[in-house]
Amino acid sequence: MAEEEKQEKKLIIDEDWKKEAQHEKEVLAAKEAEEKEPKAEEAEQPRGPLPKGDLAGLISMLTTQALFALGVLQVKGQEGRAPDLEMAKYNIDMLEALEEKTKGNLTPQEENALKNTLSELRMGYVQVSDAVSAS
Repeated sequence: MAEEEKQEKKLIIDEDWKKEAQHEKEVLAAKEAEEKEPKAEEAEQPRGPLPKGDLAGLISMLTTQALFALGVLQVKGQEGRAPDLEMAKYNIDMLEALEEKTKGNLTPQEENALKNTLSELRMGYVQVSDAVSAS
């Protein structure tokens, strides 16, 4: 009889351990789900109105992509990445195609913005590619 009581106690301990482990699992799963869900503050805040679609916005978008690819711009809180010269060249080429296809159809301000942007990006590309090849 003493042996039966020991076995029962052992089973009770095992059951308690299983319940505790299951409870811990549920708590961890709830925490993970909570972290994955956007916070209520973030979800409720609507983004502002989008700007008017124009040439300046297109130039800005392609320039930003080129600068990210060159490694000049980085996302806050993320580890730095190696420059992607191929992607940077692609975005610069897109701006060059835009310049070529819109020649004669731009205002002087738009023409200057595109020309200056391309000049700066080309210089940045050369500097970054030289630094990459030197390493």
